[in-house]
Order: sequence, then structure tokens, then C-alpha cells
Amino acid sequence: MEVRPTVAALVAGWALFACGDDSASGAGGHGGTSSEGGASAGGQHQGGAGTGGSSAGGASEGGATGAPTAAQILAALGACEPVSDQLYQSDDEPGLPSNIPVCSLGAAFYWQADMDIDCDGRESDVCNADTDPAFQPQTSAEQSDGQFLDAKTLPYVVIPLPSARFDYEASGIELGAVVAVIYGDQVVYGVFGDEGPDNIIGEASYGMASLLGIDPDPSTGGTDGPVTYVVFSGAGAVVDPIEDHGAATALGEALATALVGN
Repeated sequence: MEVRPTVAALVAGWALFACGDDSASGAGGHGGTSSEGGASAGGQHQGGAGTGGSSAGGASEGGATGAPTAAQILAALGACEPVSDQLYQSDDEPGLPSNIPVCSLGAAFYWQADMDIDCDGRESDVCNADTDPAFQPQTSAEQSDGQFLDAKTLPYVVIPLPSARFDYEASGIELGAVVAVIYGDQVVYGVFGDEGPDNIIGEASYGMASLLGIDPDPSTGGTDGPVTYVVFSGAGAVVDPIEDHGAATALGEALATALVGN
């Protein structure tokens, strides 16, 4: 029988990794301008305070469970410390500016962007070649049973392929790493489940959008944001099995608590 580490053990390991990782806050890149309510690319956050409690496996507004609110996480991130050597576009369209940096706080990396809908992976009634002209039947990550991820039900985030802009692998980010996604006063925890083009950033699964109350339609949905994505690096931040959203939420809340407390 496989024995998996407890959340407490993973958090303790991540905290040691975060404290001892000098490369996680490397120099380079360019700042941007801050957007109200999200992660600042060059200034302070202006997000409002979260309220209420959290729903199991869904969007959390913090408070009742002791998990950090959206406002607390955004405040902890502070001003952007860019680690990307070049900036990203929000969409791959001519004329759009490249103005989105990847920022770091210790062993956590974050960016503020829009949210496009990723419907790749296992085919379903809402994610298929008819509903999504760009549909691909695979994801970069696989479930513990070897199947590709189910974008309809699993909240996951897309990170750009390694490039001269930013190399997630060199930064210690692994497939399956837990990601906090903040939209308004809501926080949903998911996993890094798919890779995207190396020039654009700001994409998450149908399941993630649904939990945040964002239109998940892969053809017409998404939001201009601002949406803040916070991914935790190191082996202690990897969800196992990747398809266990409850485990992602528990680990994400614990890591966010450690982040806010630092």
C-alpha cells in the first residue's frame, strides 16, 4: 500500500525549500502596471477584502475555515519582483501588447492576466472538437491511471512552455503543482495541468472557470480579468494524485497560509 506524505509534511518541506531557494527570486524582466483587484506588476494591490466562508472543493472567500482570503494573499504578494526575461501577451493576436510579467515571492510565482478557457484532455459533452475548434485530446499531465485530465471537472491551470521569457522547469515548478487562482474576492485551488504557447499567459480549465463563476464556454467564455495565478514550486507543492481536487484545496490552503504568514 502506497503511503503518501501528509499535508503537514508537505507544507514543512515546502517551507524549507522556500526559505533555502535563492534562485526563486532572480532578477530580470520588466515591470508593468497594476490592475485593480489583482497582482500588481509594478505597484501595490488594490483588492477588496474577502468575506464569508469556503465551500468544499469550490471557490473560497476565506474566513470561516481559517484559509487566507483573496485580499490577504494579494497583500502578501506585494509589488511584483519580475523573474521573466520578457513579457507575455494575454492572447495570441496581432497588435496586442506584451505587458505581463511573471513575478516571484520566494518559492511562489505569480502573474495577473485574463482567463482563456482550456478544454483539452478527455472528451466530454462540453469539451470536444464541436464545442472547441482548438480542442486537443491530450494534456501535458496525466492522471494516476494514465488518462489525460478532464477539463470539465478538474480545475487546472495552463503555464506557457519553457522559453527565453520564463522557464517553469528551471524555477522548480512541476506538473501537478498546486495553484491558487484569484478572481474578485474568490480563491480556487487547482493544479498545473497543461502547457500552452510560449508567448501568451492566462488560461485555465473549464472546471476552474466554472468554480469561479466565469463563463466556461471554450469558444465564447473566459474573462478579461484581472485574474491572479499563484503557483507554488518545489516537490512539496505537487498534488498526488493530480486529479484529487480535495487534496489540491487542502494543500493549497496550507501553502497559502504559509505564504501569508511569511
